[in-house]
Amino acid sequence: MRGGDIHCGNPEVSPAPPAVKRRPAALPGEPAGKRTGVKAGGAPEAVILRLLTERRQTLALAESCTGGCLAHRITNVPGASAVLLGGVVAYSNAAKKKFLGVRAQTLAAHGAVSEAVAREMAEGARNRFGTDFALGVTGIAGPAGGTKRKPVGTVFIALAGAGGTIVERKLNAYKRMKFKQVTTRQALALLHLYL
Repeated sequence: MRGGDIHCGNPEVSPAPPAVKRRPAALPGEPAGKRTGVKAGGAPEAVILRLLTERRQTLALAESCTGGCLAHRITNVPGASAVLLGGVVAYSNAAKKKFLGVRAQTLAAHGAVSEAVAREMAEGARNRFGTDFALGVTGIAGPAGGTKRKPVGTVFIALAGAGGTIVERKLNAYKRMKFKQVTTRQALALLHLYL
């Protein structure tokens, strides 16, 4: 890869999803509804866009540590504009507050890399763009910035929907580029589980 090239997706760390996925429990507050297996095939972002397009549902993104790689992967799929209404790369705390509505109190109490901030990022993106779903990602890509409680590689991925918001914590202790690739794959996998 040449200097300046962007490579957010990597087939080696982004395998195709299994042939059949079963949807887990509903998002908090979501009606139980019909639970069926989803036949999958291809890159996760392509499967997700197909499903959202078929359902006429939309998506927004709030990225910090992935620096736009999630948006990059999604917009590589033809027809993404029918689903992805927009996204924000909010790397600084000031940007998180200004563009996503993350509260100063939340940042002060929990830090930028926390379940609470990931939740507010996803909910802020969903509210600002008026979408059905939003993903929020915040973490420590390293090599510096880690602590005992939050080592380098710590990531919080939030998914906001009409039924509420769920947040997963991951530890992706890799070099920065692989960290971004793995984290975006995990974010896509979380959304895919709820479609």
